[in-house]
Amino acid sequence: MASEKHFKYVILGGGVAAGYAAREFAKQGVKPGELAIISKEAVLLLTGTIPVLVVAPYERPALSKGYLFPQNAARLPGFHVCVGSGGERLLPEWYSEKGIELILSTEIVKADLASKTLTSAVGATFTYEILIIATGSSVIKLSDFGTQGADSNNILYLREVDDADKLVAAIQAKKGGKAVIVGGGYIGLELSAALKINDFDVTMVFPEPWCMPRLFTADIAAFYESYYTNKGVKIVKGTVAVGFDADANGDVTAVNLKNGSVLEADIVVVGVGGRPLTTLFKGQVAEEKGGIKTDAFFETSVPGVYAVGDVATFPMKMYNELRRVEHVDHARKSAEQAVKAIKGKESGESVVEYDYLPYFYSRSFDLGWQFYGDNVGDTILFGDSDPTSAKPKFGSYWIKDGKVLGAFLEGGSPDENKAIAKVAKTQPPVANIEELKKEGLQFASKI
Repeated sequence: MASEKHFKYVILGGGVAAGYAAREFAKQGVKPGELAIISKEAVLLLTGTIPVLVVAPYERPALSKGYLFPQNAARLPGFHVCVGSGGERLLPEWYSEKGIELILSTEIVKADLASKTLTSAVGATFTYEILIIATGSSVIKLSDFGTQGADSNNILYLREVDDADKLVAAIQAKKGGKAVIVGGGYIGLELSAALKINDFDVTMVFPEPWCMPRLFTADIAAFYESYYTNKGVKIVKGTVAVGFDADANGDVTAVNLKNGSVLEADIVVVGVGGRPLTTLFKGQVAEEKGGIKTDAFFETSVPGVYAVGDVATFPMKMYNELRRVEHVDHARKSAEQAVKAIKGKESGESVVEYDYLPYFYSRSFDLGWQFYGDNVGDTILFGDSDPTSAKPKFGSYWIKDGKVLGAFLEGGSPDENKAIAKVAKTQPPVANIEELKKEGLQFASKI
């Protein structure tokens, strides 16, 4: 007979959102045994001579950054939540001290929202009163499209610690080899830099006319592409990988591109996006824009069921429209909001509606940028965007209907980044675009 366990609250998913939700529950007050986190992830930690299988929620962004450093690399337990936002580090012991159950290596294969029951791959059942769906995204794999040779060895993806460990092992095994990075978004840019720092010969391949096309303008992208080129990263645009060659051991040796060229490769890292993990709930809950539709408190169309992070399509108050946001900042904040709403309902206290300012950032080489707001309308570029400068510092504003709606800054200080966030939040009017271009960052610091 498979086991059955009951909890008052269940968080499904063990990523960033789960960790921040657990911290908020602890802050608001949760009794031992009331809360469980069910996650399919688990990691073998070697502490002394005894391997321990555990992975409490951790800050995922470290995987594409510090985890891959050739020296002083980040490792668990160093980047458990909530260190990424300056909070305390919640080790596995923290959860047990609070009486929060971490149910790891457990894949849920069936969710019945009507009977409030989750069933695992081995037939165990979990019942709940309130459910928080924090399942996040899965990476899109080239094998999903039937790309020839896509299951060869050393064609790698990055989502979980397990993936990062495989990448670290490949970097060590193929020292000084050739790496091809497929994709020109976050993962593409961050991993190209990481592999270059690890002394690989790096080529980046993506189909769009410039990198990070969903956010960057052509001007912003030109800076990063030149900077990367100067660092020795080769960039191939306007084409895609259509197949891979492998040797007799099944190890990848080359990437065949649609434009007919062939790139030698010892390691391939693919970063072509993710898919929100909502399949378990299909037909049981309202969906919109590829996610699960929620209100401003992250409650879904099913009372007592909440969805946070990547999977939630929520009302973005600032722009008066429903949006889905795949970013760690929103994963943290939406998780906290859902728990505040759950606890507020219980105590009869009102909770303020979620009012999110979109925020994205990235770090690679000696660079670091932040973006706030909405990238719509006309753009201007200001500052020093010469990729050969010792310390480049430049930015962009997005202007629509005479107001600044979005702001981007490379190389900003914490105060300057706060200033551009304020611009995006307050949406100040702009009388003269040429004047704004001249003022640049000064415009932000006056607000």
